[in-house]
Amino acid sequence: MNHITLGFLASLIAGCATGIGAIPVLFFRKQNFSHRLKDLLLGFAAGVMLAATAFSLLVPAIDIGGVWIAVIGVIIGALLLDGVDKVIPHEHFEMGREGGSTNLRRIWLFVLAVTIHNFPEGMAVGVSFGTENISNGLTVATAIGLQNIPEGMAVAISLIGVGYNRTAAFGYALLTGLVEPIGGLLGITLVTFMHWFLPLGMALAGGAMLFVISDEVIPETHHRAHSRLSTYALMIGFIVMMTLDNLFG
Repeated sequence: MNHITLGFLASLIAGCATGIGAIPVLFFRKQNFSHRLKDLLLGFAAGVMLAATAFSLLVPAIDIGGVWIAVIGVIIGALLLDGVDKVIPHEHFEMGREGGSTNLRRIWLFVLAVTIHNFPEGMAVGVSFGTENISNGLTVATAIGLQNIPEGMAVAISLIGVGYNRTAAFGYALLTGLVEPIGGLLGITLVTFMHWFLPLGMALAGGAMLFVISDEVIPETHHRAHSRLSTYALMIGFIVMMTLDNLFG
């Protein structure tokens, strides 16, 4: 199996992890899911994303291309996500509606919000396989899949909270992760056929993920009285991923 196919499959599996995380909503009653649980799950996911960004994307980008290429890539990645965020209409569960005006149903605005979030994650997996260092690629894919599990559950819980039934909540949570293999295929194709793009692409994906973490994930966990617990969950997620990255990366 060549690294392009492997990268695509890895990003597909990582994306499907949102569905794995959403499975519990099919079996438990609505009252079993609280805002506190959702904030803890998102906090943990943010910590995993931060560690994966730092150790699996930005550090290799600096090693390959130097610090200034990494700086440029991070800035470009953040600006691209900022532009997309302002143009594409979407809605967050806590922060409300953003982007342009639209007549889309609210559920599709939620799906678009998570899709914007997930695309750079898939691209990060693809770019990491572009080095043909399978170990590094698998580490990033594991990190993204690991954080997608609590994220998928948090999305499903939020959908139940705004009135969707358990089956619909599970289906939409799974759907939001399926954009990741598209990002993965794009990332690995770019770095495979344009080798010079590799360090820039890793930094760009890292910058996009940093933007998502700071602009969307963390704020979603700080609207209620659970912000301190969410902060500790973020630190635990960061420590878990940092440990896994150094043991197996």
